[in-house]
Amino acid sequence: MTRWDEWEPYAAVLLAGGRSSRLDGIDKSGIELGGRTMLAWALDAVVDAMEVVVVGDPVHTERPVTFVREDPRFGGPVAALLTGVDALLTPRAYVGVVAVDMPFLRPRTLSRLREAAFGRDGAVLVGPDERRQLALVLSTARLAEVRPDHEGQHGMPLRKLLADLDLVEVPSEGDEHRDIDTWTDLKSL
Repeated sequence: MTRWDEWEPYAAVLLAGGRSSRLDGIDKSGIELGGRTMLAWALDAVVDAMEVVVVGDPVHTERPVTFVREDPRFGGPVAALLTGVDALLTPRAYVGVVAVDMPFLRPRTLSRLREAAFGRDGAVLVGPDERRQLALVLSTARLAEVRPDHEGQHGMPLRKLLADLDLVEVPSEGDEHRDIDTWTDLKSL
């Protein structure tokens, strides 16, 4: 039996342009863990995506990607997500959305999210504390239906954008849900 994700290509948007205020403004995508940058780990997680857009400042990558920034800068995750989707060269039915500060995501994580999202509005990774994480797969058609205007995107909470979507919650395995928001988070790895 053929799984849908074997024939349904997807695109990915990596969110890498936040303020990192709890990390003293340091660019999270450049933080190294195990000799590799957070951006490199995030790119590995979406290795099977047909196209990748990174919403953040351009840096050298081993894989071809498109870099964009939301306008104005630091508009929040909704503005970044929608800017990334707008920058895709080829529309896809589903888009994977990953925060660059989640170094334990793997291709299998995105595969599980894609499988859960098929036929629905999307899927979201949920940690052991039942909190939704910034690792999702979303239907681009449904995303277009709930999309606010340009002005409304900036500063909009992600939960508000996703409120009317039928999202399947996918429990994390191992440390997939862990992110790095503070120096304590980084030191605990």
